[in-house]
Amino acid sequence: MTTTTAPLPPAVDPARWPDVARVPHAPLRAAAAGWLLRRAAARRGLRVELPGGQTLLAAPPGAPVLRLHRPRAFLHRVGAGGLIGFGESYQAGDWDSPDLAGLLTALAARPETLVPPGAGLLRRLYVRRPPAAELSTADNAQHNIHRHYDLSNELFALFLDPTMSYSSAVFSDPSPATRRADLVPAQHRKIDRLLDLARVGPGTRLLEIGTGWGELALRAAARGAEVTTLTLSAEQLALARRRIADAGQSARVDVRLCDYRQARGSYDAIVSCEMIEAVGRPFWPAYFTALDGLLAPGGRVALQAITMPHDRMLASSGTYTWILKYVFPGGQIPSLRAIADTAAAHTRLRVDSADAYGPHYAETLRLWRERFTAEAGQVAALGFDRVFRRMWELYLAYSEAGFRSGYLNVHQVLLSRDGLR
Repeated sequence: MTTTTAPLPPAVDPARWPDVARVPHAPLRAAAAGWLLRRAAARRGLRVELPGGQTLLAAPPGAPVLRLHRPRAFLHRVGAGGLIGFGESYQAGDWDSPDLAGLLTALAARPETLVPPGAGLLRRLYVRRPPAAELSTADNAQHNIHRHYDLSNELFALFLDPTMSYSSAVFSDPSPATRRADLVPAQHRKIDRLLDLARVGPGTRLLEIGTGWGELALRAAARGAEVTTLTLSAEQLALARRRIADAGQSARVDVRLCDYRQARGSYDAIVSCEMIEAVGRPFWPAYFTALDGLLAPGGRVALQAITMPHDRMLASSGTYTWILKYVFPGGQIPSLRAIADTAAAHTRLRVDSADAYGPHYAETLRLWRERFTAEAGQVAALGFDRVFRRMWELYLAYSEAGFRSGYLNVHQVLLSRDGLR
């Protein structure tokens, strides 16, 4: 394979992005990465384009394209860092794709087949574990949340819809033809289904764990519920309180800067929308124990959770990934089985129902990604540099690919103590 090198663009600031600016020297691992790239291209039918117009292998018409600008840097990063290096290589501009989500979807399908049998043992020799400082302990959790959700309310407003909902919508039709205008009713449909699962109505004492920017609390208050909602994000706290006050619902909604482990009280219903992913596997027992202790007799818990197959969850658990390093420190996506097993092992709660909406999340992410890309100039005006913008594009496309390929799913889960079915 012919390789060429080029200097990193000035936008890669070594002080801010030291691991992105540094190209490791790992010739043996780079050679292995080159072999795996050929294998992936052949097995997935990818078109790998090299500088000068060459291609790595023949590819079928319409094949997903991986365009290498700096093959040597790409191979050394991937060889030294695996999937973390793959992500950092995109941030640095070593590679690109005219259809990033399509390429990543092809790579995400049956990921276990990309690496030949036996190579998994070698992987364990260099795979990194999450840093202790990023485990979602009571002391670390707020810092982890701060790194993502406190980036800038203005940043999130550029690509989210006016409800400021940062979780999967539920569309009447999740096909790619869905119009952007459908996102607001689709987000409300998601929220309303969660509130219906928890039977939230007039007089309900509702606890929400994970405020976001307040839309769920607003819709619950409009039903006549008395809402206590918890967040660890100072930015979200400020904007949620302002939105709630502007809607005239401050008397019904109490927004608190509080960890779920410090929550007190008794509630008829508990709702938590895509917050369990930030809890971390070591703390799932504490999370479900908190839910059980806060739920009044006869109450219901409604969760929306990103999930993955149980075997993939076990294989990835405890692995330091690009997403954990750069986007969501301290997290772990559970399996549906892990949710049910953890609740059963540590609490009186049992899963009564679980409805899947994976294609809806893929469509939600497509809309977010398109808007983020369209607003690149405004993102830059907020002070976010080129490396950050490429990181965010990759994160949104990577997530979309997970749902399109079936590697990831999202469920609305009902738990109770009473065996509702």
